[in-house]
Amino acid sequence: MLAVVIGKNITRLRRLSDMTQSELAEKLNYSDKSVSKWEQGNGIPDVRILVRLAELFNVSLDDLVREHKEAPVLPKRTRLKRRIIVSLLSVGLCWLAAVVVFVFCRLFAPSLPHTWLSFLYAVPASAIVVLVFSCIWHYRWVRITAISVLIWTALTCVFLTAFVCGENIALIYLIGIPLQVLALIFFVPRRGTLPKE
Repeated sequence: MLAVVIGKNITRLRRLSDMTQSELAEKLNYSDKSVSKWEQGNGIPDVRILVRLAELFNVSLDDLVREHKEAPVLPKRTRLKRRIIVSLLSVGLCWLAAVVVFVFCRLFAPSLPHTWLSFLYAVPASAIVVLVFSCIWHYRWVRITAISVLIWTALTCVFLTAFVCGENIALIYLIGIPLQVLALIFFVPRRGTLPKE
């Protein structure tokens, strides 16, 4: 029955958006009783409201009227917590690798100088990990921050590596300026030019 399918889809999408029935009703200028009726499959919103729901949930009309396999619905906060945990664990792996490199260098090549640089290189590696996850999960401002951290820490790594080898290449930081400007131009969308993420 079409009304039941649409009702299940509205419920699923509303929960994914971490909205109550009252909040959804307010956005649609309808009563929460109407939203409840739709979700229970006791009625179908008119086409105008279906279009508005598709826009609101950033899905197609097809997604609203077709039956979908049931997937567990996680509230936004739960998804955010899980994503933060995954990101932190992945960044932790970068730092674990830095510790392993440092320890092995100290144990098996104690005469090797500047083994502390392994910790410095963990910073841009961590920024790359955060950048990858922010691209996957569409976190625009995290992506921009990760790119900035990556640019400046990578340049710092190159500078300090050269410095401990007796070279002073401070001018390398000038490369960061156009890179930062390009990153901001590319990743900071102008209002109305890109769809919301």
